[in-house]
Amino acid sequence: MTTDTLTRDPASTVPLSQMDVSDPKLFQSDTIGSYFTRLRREDPVHYCSESAYGPYWSVTKFNDIMQVEVNHQTFSSEAKLGGITLQDMQSGEASLELEMFIAMDPPKHDAQRKAVSPAVAPSNLVLLEPIIRERAGLILDSLPAGEEIDWVDRVSIELTTMTLATLFDFPWEERRKLTRWSDVATATPETGVVSSFEQRREELLECAQYFKGLWDKRANEPPKPDLISMMVHSPATRDMPYLEFMGNLLLLIVGGNDTTRNSISGGVLALNQNPAEYRKLMADPGLIPKMVPEIIRWQTPLTHMRRTALMDAEIGGKKIRKGDKVVMWYLSGNRDDEVIDRPNEFIIDRPNSRHHLSFGFGVHRCMGNRVAELQLRIIWEEILKRFSKVEVVGAPERTLSNFIRGFTHLPVKLHAH
Repeated sequence: MTTDTLTRDPASTVPLSQMDVSDPKLFQSDTIGSYFTRLRREDPVHYCSESAYGPYWSVTKFNDIMQVEVNHQTFSSEAKLGGITLQDMQSGEASLELEMFIAMDPPKHDAQRKAVSPAVAPSNLVLLEPIIRERAGLILDSLPAGEEIDWVDRVSIELTTMTLATLFDFPWEERRKLTRWSDVATATPETGVVSSFEQRREELLECAQYFKGLWDKRANEPPKPDLISMMVHSPATRDMPYLEFMGNLLLLIVGGNDTTRNSISGGVLALNQNPAEYRKLMADPGLIPKMVPEIIRWQTPLTHMRRTALMDAEIGGKKIRKGDKVVMWYLSGNRDDEVIDRPNEFIIDRPNSRHHLSFGFGVHRCMGNRVAELQLRIIWEEILKRFSKVEVVGAPERTLSNFIRGFTHLPVKLHAH
């Protein structure tokens, strides 16, 4: 790297005291990496005194993130304290006072999570696998070889929305509503997904009304293995206040949709950027189970989770005060070379590839992590049966968000065997 490129890289020239890694544009342009590299090296637990979200701490190294993750007695997820994202959950125009189990601390968190976790238990995944495989095949068989298509819309969104509709037992022909609500749930007006916070609020209320109808129907039916039926019939969740019900629904919609969707797209891009790894995969499809967690680490579909300090604490030698906002940057922790060997390389047969932060850790570890891995494994098994290459033929368009690390558009051409 020449001195010229160093001077041109804003991450190396901005004073540490003024560094603010919360700007969504840094994620959309995919230039955030150099900022995190510098923070890990020079100031791993970094205080930003001024940002669009108020002051916050950035925790950027793997082991420091783990220290925050496992200590929910000190670092709270509670919605009323601001919740799990940089943007306070219950602030801002036209906000909804939502509650959801990811934004709760034990013991209430544990009881609500337990109510829905059977939907993603291994026994249910065995039943889901042939359904997901059949759909993945139908999706891929409908695609034209040799023509430019949008992989995000035609494959990533379609497969994850189908899976989510199955988990909810949601009316099949209306399943794209789930895609829309997932996008709206994490959108701000500048993203162009909604024109105002008021519109966002109205669409989320429409989502809640729709699900209320499904809830009332399932309440009068015998218990079934879908998420809504489980919530209706579990003592921990059946008497939830309306906004809590809605919050948990949106959590399950976003958790089940955005993350896997963006890993399916991110894997295609990563293999195109690393052609030697793509050749390795084509030569040995048995590497798919190892590649799947490497895709999830590489993509890190949720860039961060946030906590609020319930008492004074210390992380990495820094004094955190009670009430401070603490942001665990998973995207940075997944590139920490003290814990992950050659973290800036995409290696599909990486040893210990499951050792990453993308699913979080501790009591809030992603409940649907096995469903995500299952969908990724199946889609790649089915791709390799049909195509010699999924070729990226244009620049990807990325989501404007400091929370969802995703894609809005990925132009590809499919090459048949």
